[in-house]
Amino acid sequence: MELTLTAIDIYEVRKPLKQPFKTSLQTVEERESLIIKVSDAEGSSGYGECVAFTTPWYTEETVVSCRFVIQEVLMPLLLHQNLKHPGQVNRIFQQVKGNRMAKAAVEMAVWDLFAKKKGVPLWKLVGGEQKPIPAGIVVAADPENIERQVAKATAAGYKRVKIKISPLSDLDLLSGLIRKYPEQLFFADANGTFAEETFEQLLELDQAGFALIEQPFGEEQWQLHAKAKKSMKTAICLDESIRSFEDVQRMIEEQAGDMIVLKMGRLGGWSETLKIARLCNNHSIGMWVGGMIEFGVSKAHNLALASLPEIILPGDFSDSHHFWEEDIVVPEIRVDNGEVMLSEENGIGYEVKI
Repeated sequence: MELTLTAIDIYEVRKPLKQPFKTSLQTVEERESLIIKVSDAEGSSGYGECVAFTTPWYTEETVVSCRFVIQEVLMPLLLHQNLKHPGQVNRIFQQVKGNRMAKAAVEMAVWDLFAKKKGVPLWKLVGGEQKPIPAGIVVAADPENIERQVAKATAAGYKRVKIKISPLSDLDLLSGLIRKYPEQLFFADANGTFAEETFEQLLELDQAGFALIEQPFGEEQWQLHAKAKKSMKTAICLDESIRSFEDVQRMIEEQAGDMIVLKMGRLGGWSETLKIARLCNNHSIGMWVGGMIEFGVSKAHNLALASLPEIILPGDFSDSHHFWEEDIVVPEIRVDNGEVMLSEENGIGYEVKI
């Protein structure tokens, strides 16, 4: 099968969150995003989502910078190209340095389009299997509200709760929560807030009972991550440190982590992410799919990613109404008894309303 892209359109979406999402790095009250639509000569369309934030608090890319790169750099490279496989997009974009979130948004849309043209769900095109996708929720709130949110998530059937932590976290509070809900799987996410001088505080959290601690140190703190992996029984998971296939290779070589978070936006799209998933599987590195406070387009792509048989840990999959009064996909994504069922419709499986 071959297709030629005749149009690439950019749509801006901006919606307030139902409640602020608080981390040690930033408080997000409103989400701005770019939805990318690619079309071919026959009028078929595919959708991707750019998960950069308004300001560069998470990565150096922003909504404004991604719009510029997509419109002025990536679109001229891709328009009117004859494509036989969506993986060609990654190769075409290799001449552009960095800008992974911008690249991912466009590449994701092309993968969606190819799946629709082939008449198959995206999860099937990428080698996934039809299975219930276990859903996990992120608790990012003031300490006095954490227990209420954990109780609410557990009552809703979520398979995993991830709690934001820092060197100021209350060990007794966290340990007590984990003991109170023994049936719940608990992750911790530090967003790189620990340092060499707070290493002992991290070691104390080894007693809390978390299944893993995500990104305790900064993106380039490989030696500290290796030290933590060697010193702690709690698994060390890398998130922001993993931006490429080479980063995963380095983690393996330096024994700096036990598992990784897969985020297509940060990795540059489907092609690089699938390559990394194969590497992790070959080296028995655990994986799960991370979220970016995204809308339904990105979440639909992430559900297809989570369908890969080697990904078994619950990812960041919340109900559409967890963040938004109304999502931009129809039907909205639903979590039922802690799971999301994959759509059997072609492509990402959802209609996009923008």
